[in-house]
Amino acid sequence: MEKSKKEKITLSANVRDVVGKKVKKLRESGKLPGNVFGEGFTSQSIWVLFPDFLKTYKLAGETQVVYVHVGSDEYPTLIDTVQKHPISGDLLHVDFKKVSLKKKIETEVPIVFTGESVAVEKNKGDMLTLKDVLLVRALPDAIPTQIDVDISVLAEIDDEITVATIKKSDDFEIVDEPETVIVRIAEHKEESVEPDTTSELPEAEGEEGADGVDVEAEATTEGEKATEESDTTESDGSSDEKS
Repeated sequence: MEKSKKEKITLSANVRDVVGKKVKKLRESGKLPGNVFGEGFTSQSIWVLFPDFLKTYKLAGETQVVYVHVGSDEYPTLIDTVQKHPISGDLLHVDFKKVSLKKKIETEVPIVFTGESVAVEKNKGDMLTLKDVLLVRALPDAIPTQIDVDISVLAEIDDEITVATIKKSDDFEIVDEPETVIVRIAEHKEESVEPDTTSELPEAEGEEGADGVDVEAEATTEGEKATEESDTTESDGSSDEKS
């Protein structure tokens, strides 16, 4: 993985013949299974080294073009889906979506709030965040990493920022409706005091839940099941449905 002076992000990958439950051993050897898929493109099973992918993901997120190298071929892609173990959080699988650099696509871009709200600073009200991502349309290599929203203009109760107030860009357009509210200042909500009823509850026995189910054992079973399902669905055509 490398990031050149032109901000071109590349990632080396290898053709993967191992599928199904056998990918568990692949992960144990430090290799992350994945697929490259796309419109008019036959899905290709690949693997990448865990450290290389983590560095790439930190740079590109899901909005920047990653040039995946498989042998002598280079595919411009976006990181589409990253599957993680529901309990441990370990990476299980990654899908790369092949894109055309000459065709605009739509993707969600995270919102980053800048500045300080006067209303919040002076304790006039609470700031309610109604949107944390915006849908944009752009050429793949023109997708922004984030959209900055200055909240310093929020000074009074009911002040709000909508999509229409965001500065326009020549590189991309925001698909969300102009009247969509991103953030708003609301009056403080009075917190109701709930009576303490814990003393009336029966003492818990061991690690069991309310219905006598061993919570820890149940969580472990769910995690193992999720991993098995990921391994079972692993095949050369697993990502074709996304194209």
